[in-house]
Formats: sequence, C-alpha cells, structure tokens
Amino acid sequence: MFIIQAIHYNNKTFVSIENTSNGEVSRETVFHYKQQDHIVWADYSGGGILLGHLIGVVDERGTLEMRYHHINEAGELMTGECTSIPEILSDGRMRLYESWQWTCKDQSKGQSIVEEVKEE
Repeated sequence: MFIIQAIHYNNKTFVSIENTSNGEVSRETVFHYKQQDHIVWADYSGGGILLGHLIGVVDERGTLEMRYHHINEAGELMTGECTSIPEILSDGRMRLYESWQWTCKDQSKGQSIVEEVKEE
C-alpha cells in the first residue's frame, strides 16, 4: 500500500527539546531520519545513549507509529514504542509530540518533544 502524504521525514535531523524524567533521550540526543514510501527509520545517539535505532510507519497525516531500541551508557539494552504527531512550525520545520512507553524494565510511559534542526 502506497500512502501519499504532505509530510516527509527523509533526511531530516531532530533533537529533543523536552522529555519526562523517566526517559533517556536528552537535548544532546540527535536523530537522523530516513523514509521510503510509508516506512520510516532513524539512527540516534548522544547524551546518555551510545547507539539507537527506530523503525516505524507513517500515515497520510504524518503520524508515526514506531518501535525503538538503544544501548545506554550503563550498557543496558532499552526498548520501547512511540507515537509521534507532527506540527509544522512557522519557519517550515517540524516538531513531533511523542507519547512513548518502555517495553523493558518498568514499562513506564512518558511524553517528549523533538524538533527538526534548522539547516544552515
């Protein structure tokens, strides 16, 4: 199934601007997104995260349904799932409002916001 959409994530870079205290993503975490058709994936690292990956699907509104995993500085493998809802900012960049849940350890939930890095 091919989905036509106005929002496209390919070659976008995002950084965290807000996260709940039970999250591990910080302002130093950088996400590099790719997209092919309705499949989206990213590599991320920085802050307390040594290496992470996410994979998901995007719908016609630009909403992402994702699964993620990363290794933190303590050497722990962390896993979770996330729904991201996009907002287009006045300067054309994207902001993603995220609701996530760990699928490891305490299974706790959280909220975060990531924002597209403005190209220089």
